[in-house]
Amino acid sequence: MDQIGSATMTEAYFSTRDGSWFTPTGYARGPWDVDACHAGPPTALMVRALERLVPTQRLARITVELMRPIPMRGFRVQAEVRRPGRSVTYTEAEIFDEERVLVRAYGMHLRTLEDLPCSTAPFEVPSFSDAVPGPFPIHTSRHAEQAFASSIEVRYDPAYSRGTGGHTWMWARSKVPILPDEEPSGFQRICPLADSGNGISYNDYLDRVLFVNTDLLVSLVRQPEGEWFCSKAISHWQRDGTGVADAELFDTSGPVGRATQNLLLDPAG
Repeated sequence: MDQIGSATMTEAYFSTRDGSWFTPTGYARGPWDVDACHAGPPTALMVRALERLVPTQRLARITVELMRPIPMRGFRVQAEVRRPGRSVTYTEAEIFDEERVLVRAYGMHLRTLEDLPCSTAPFEVPSFSDAVPGPFPIHTSRHAEQAFASSIEVRYDPAYSRGTGGHTWMWARSKVPILPDEEPSGFQRICPLADSGNGISYNDYLDRVLFVNTDLLVSLVRQPEGEWFCSKAISHWQRDGTGVADAELFDTSGPVGRATQNLLLDPAG
C-alpha cells in the first residue's frame, strides 16, 4: 500500500458547470478504489440539494443508501419532496450517472421555533483546546493517488488513541469547501467527518481487513457551527463479516448529533 501524502491545494471537493453534474477533485477520492469517491463529500452535495428544497425547515436527518461506487469521472444529483408538511417534510435525493442510480438518500426536515423554554440532558463536551495535532487515521490507501485524507486537518484528545483506531475522540476540519466560492451549511460541512466513523475507530488495518460502509445515517439536533467538529467513534466488528460504526458528533459548543454506518468486512486481498 502507498502512503497518502499532502498534495497541492485545489479549490474544493467538486467542480460543476451547471449545478447538476459534479466532477470530483482528488480530495473526494476514497481509500478503497482509485476510481471511486469517499462517501462523505457526495453526501454533502445531497444535503445541499435537500436543504434547498425546504428552506423553511431544518434538515434534521439524512439516511444514505450506498448502492454502487460513486465514480470519480462525475455524476448528477437530483432531489424532490416526497411528502410536504407544516411540521415535518420528507425528501429524497439521488446520485446517478448516465445509466443508473448509484446512491439514494432520504431526508427529514423539521419546523423550528424561536425560543422554547426547555432544558436538555447534561453532556460532556470534548476539549478542543487540549486536543493535539495528529495524522488522519487512514494514512495508507489501496492506490497511490491523491485522496480524501489529504483534505482533512486532524487533532486528538490526548486521553484516547491518536490515529490508531479503537474508541477514539477525533477533531477534524475540512481544508477545502464542498464547491468553489460557496459557503457550505453546517450540515454540509460535517458530512465528510460523519462518514469517517469506520475509519476513525477501525479494529484492524487495511492490509488485513477491509471495512466498507454500505450506508450512512446522520441525525442532527441542531445546525453545527464553526469549522472544527469532533467524532466520538467506536466500531463493533463481528466474525460473520459485518459490523457497525457509531459516532457521536460535536462542535466546539457541544453535541450536535450522531452518525452510524453498517459495515461489510472482508479479508484484504
